[in-house]
Amino acid sequence: MTTALFLLLSILALTFLLALPLGRYAARVFAGERVWTSPLLAPLERAVYRLGGVDPAVEMDWKKYATSLLLFNFVGFLFLYLILRLQPFLPLDPLHLGAVPPGSAFNTAVSFVTNTNWQDYAGETTLGPLAQMLGLTVQNFLSAAVGVTLLLPLVRGFVRHETDRLGNYWVDLTRTVLYLLLPLSLVFALVLVALGVPDTLTALVHAHLVFPFHEGAHLVRHQALALGPIASQEAIKLLGNNGGGFFNVNSAQPFENPTALTNALETVAMLLLPATLLVAFARLARAPGTAVALVITTLLFFVPLALLSAHEELAPNPRIAALAVARHPSPRLAGGGNLVGVDDRIGAVGCALFATAATATSTGAADCAYDSMMPLAGGVNLFLMQLGEVVFGGIGTGLASLLAFAVFAVFLGGLMVGRTPEFLGKKIETFEMKMVSLSILVMPLVVLVGTAVAVLSPAGRASVGNPGPHGFSEILYALTSPGNNNGSAFGGLNAATRFYNILTGVAMLIGRYWVYLPLLAMAGSLARKRTVPVGAGTLPTHTLTFVVLLAGSILLIGALNFLPALVLGPGADQVLLMTRTAHAALLRRAAP
Repeated sequence: MTTALFLLLSILALTFLLALPLGRYAARVFAGERVWTSPLLAPLERAVYRLGGVDPAVEMDWKKYATSLLLFNFVGFLFLYLILRLQPFLPLDPLHLGAVPPGSAFNTAVSFVTNTNWQDYAGETTLGPLAQMLGLTVQNFLSAAVGVTLLLPLVRGFVRHETDRLGNYWVDLTRTVLYLLLPLSLVFALVLVALGVPDTLTALVHAHLVFPFHEGAHLVRHQALALGPIASQEAIKLLGNNGGGFFNVNSAQPFENPTALTNALETVAMLLLPATLLVAFARLARAPGTAVALVITTLLFFVPLALLSAHEELAPNPRIAALAVARHPSPRLAGGGNLVGVDDRIGAVGCALFATAATATSTGAADCAYDSMMPLAGGVNLFLMQLGEVVFGGIGTGLASLLAFAVFAVFLGGLMVGRTPEFLGKKIETFEMKMVSLSILVMPLVVLVGTAVAVLSPAGRASVGNPGPHGFSEILYALTSPGNNNGSAFGGLNAATRFYNILTGVAMLIGRYWVYLPLLAMAGSLARKRTVPVGAGTLPTHTLTFVVLLAGSILLIGALNFLPALVLGPGADQVLLMTRTAHAALLRRAAP
């Protein structure tokens, strides 16, 4: 556990060391101020506006802002769907992989447009370089930027007063891509290439086997290895909290994640922009104390859950350890622990921390088999998602969700003292609470109803590879992940069916738009209000009291909504594991 604690603290320290200057830079970009990259990027920004016919000086109300967002996403969905379906007729398909089936193409297009990146296919055997670059990588940038455009109007709603203007959607989108995502992805892609991640248009290479073998009468001397534009997609996949990998096994593939160093850097990359936006929020909202309280609340959940996952993974599976073949083990590899589904270059600790970051940030990437994790470690993944994307969360959307819970928390505080609640100088009234309640409660409804539909449907149960509690956990995970726009999965469930394509596709759409559009409506309402001076009944949002109230509000929703399902899934799985292990130990002791 000492190694796990040291690695976790190192990752968090590096994350916030980079996030502090980057957050100040991002705040200036979003405020329209001149930054050190302006001489290079400002002319390109103006060219984009001229090409799109956008007047950057004209701002929008929340309805026009939301309409622009929805139309842009719909066009992106159609564009990606057509690329996937027309792949045989497009260039850069050297392996002639063919068209993606309609159900899978629909699910994939929805997935990448909503920043979920749920994949029911093997990327290296399904998509050629053009589909990977023009289809998936482009949406990785745009869907991540859309997440920021969901946050910025909400922040402006708290800052501005007596206006219905919340900014210009096209300006926010353009600046996020040009000034933030593109430069960071370029730098990180070059770092990955330097550390061994390939980036090429070559689709296939043949490697000479050190030990050739016979397959029937044929001597196999070579192995075909898939290649492609990997580093460039990997960079934005992690920085943009996308998670969709070039390869079927995602970041467990050595070409995506070659060493323990790249594994640690990729974990930092997932946390970086959510942490950056927390810093930017302090400047944009002129509320550094509140921002610190939000960071503390985030870490109160993240650190203990990350250490719990690492603790569970460092303990070897007791049923495997009890086998005769395990009584005289070889020298311990990668620190020991549960190495089922874990590569030695990553290790159990690296797997646990990567998984915690991936599910906390809604990235959904994977560097090991999540289905093979110990029950409580897999339960940590589920619980982090079910908290509602508030522990770091996705780029933009995570902080937006956390602010929604903060509004809920000050409302509870107002009820306790009998005064109208206020947050960041704005009164929280009936309309705001309706929008916050809708935003918070839609996700649990989607996940639990979707899980019930899958469990009760023969088509849903037919995809389960493991009976009992673990099979239920697989179904629960398959709805929790799309419902929170995460994209990770327990691999034991076959999601490549029409039933799951439609069910998870609907969950992704609702989890993206029905959760965040109410917050845009709330932002419009807040912006029209006057700023209220701090009074005797105002709940300070920079104190320990607020941190406790906010953390309690998050637990109140996350824990109570999903506790029965978690008990039936990972909880029962853990009990069965312990019971069977204890029973086997008693039988061994009783044997003559």
